[in-house]
Amino acid sequence: ILKRWCLMGNKKVTIYKIEDNNVYKQKDTSTEFIVGIIVYAVVLMMASTIFEGFYVKNFIVGIFASIILTFLNSTIKPILVILTLPLSVVTLGIAYPIVNVILLKLCDFIMLGSFEINGIIAPFIIAIFISVMKIFLDSLITKKVGK
Repeated sequence: ILKRWCLMGNKKVTIYKIEDNNVYKQKDTSTEFIVGIIVYAVVLMMASTIFEGFYVKNFIVGIFASIILTFLNSTIKPILVILTLPLSVVTLGIAYPIVNVILLKLCDFIMLGSFEINGIIAPFIIAIFISVMKIFLDSLITKKVGK
């Protein structure tokens, strides 16, 4: 509580102002972004180890692929989600991983052999695995770093 004095005419008036004692810290978004990229690269390396139809050459390639996928997720993914919305509505959301598969295939095309995703059914399972692990590790690690 702050107490201030104010002169109104000839009278001295006391004004009380209640302040919130919570101090809001600004989040460090650059650190959160870098940690998010590293977490994404770890998830890609995990998927490369677990699944046969998915290949990432090494961790540095995983970092580059995670940067490309982050860029694609923020630019192209919203457009693809809107374009595939009717299909997602008809299939009750089951077709939503198609968007993630398209983004993985685009990253495969951009990375030219050091990042590969092969098959027809496997990319859907891989895309779901990557999404689930990314959400889990983001909530565990990335969101706590920027605080």
